[in-house]
Amino acid sequence: MSIKDQTLTFAAICQAAFMVQGIARKNHCDDELLKLMLSSITNTNPANPLDVYGNDLANLKDGLLMIVAQLGDNNPKKDPELTRYIVSLLNLERRLKSKSQTLAELGARIEQCKRQLDHYDLDSVNMLNSMASIYTDIISPLAAKIQIAGEPDILKQVGNQHRIRSLLLSGVRATVLWRQMGGKRRTILFNRRKIVVTAQEFLKQI
Repeated sequence: MSIKDQTLTFAAICQAAFMVQGIARKNHCDDELLKLMLSSITNTNPANPLDVYGNDLANLKDGLLMIVAQLGDNNPKKDPELTRYIVSLLNLERRLKSKSQTLAELGARIEQCKRQLDHYDLDSVNMLNSMASIYTDIISPLAAKIQIAGEPDILKQVGNQHRIRSLLLSGVRATVLWRQMGGKRRTILFNRRKIVVTAQEFLKQI
């Protein structure tokens, strides 16, 4: 339950939110990072938290930068939209962990996704559709719907809707990991500076 593991998993939550915003506002999504975040959903028995994200700190660079920007003291311009997405993801996980039947259903659907990987690429239309439907069917009904802000023309494209929902599912996966590493809401409040310093140390290693 180290601050390093908590920082890594919180960076993954931040990165999911950042990527959702990138699609919704600019129609931008790094294909390799999308694959990485999708693969985190099906990596359900990792050796350690970083194993979920390809055993490479560079894969979480955007999330680490976001920690410094959103939680650090040196940036007066925090992004309230990203904060809202992160808080919403944490709230969804909190609701999820108290519902054993929903957790079992989620596990079964993820196992189904794993079997699909024998036939489809991770970022194929079929897989994105499957992961998006897991979010829509199981996760989204747990709490108030996350309102995604962005360009209407971008958001109405079905492919983008699937990417966004799949990334939100990866965000929930990251919140589950964060909780397993001892992360709580008060962790962000009381260990904010430690998390920022740890994120900065990680960024120096990239």
